[in-house]
Amino acid sequence: MSSEDAQVLLNEIEGHLLIAATREEGRTAAARFSAPFDWLPQDRREEVERRFEREYLALARASWQHTAERAAEVRGEYEKTYRALRRRLLAGWLLACAAVVAVGLLVFPPA
Repeated sequence: MSSEDAQVLLNEIEGHLLIAATREEGRTAAARFSAPFDWLPQDRREEVERRFEREYLALARASWQHTAERAAEVRGEYEKTYRALRRRLLAGWLLACAAVVAVGLLVFPPA
């Protein structure tokens, strides 16, 4: 197994664990939410909890997607800035080299 395949597998496992943890958080939050509704029949409370859990998971996924999109935007911004910085650094280096050559030609003119 290549290191790239291993990384893909680790990312998939991490994703499954994240979803499982989020579902458990959703179930816990749903139980806390429905606890005051002890007057509801058990089947109705369970339905409220299932709906709450689904909504919780949907909101978490939307949040993850938004975060991933924003991360991609920020990465693009940083890459653009990095490319501009590299261009300026290269231009400065070339200018410095040209200045050294020019000074060298003035101090030591060709024969």
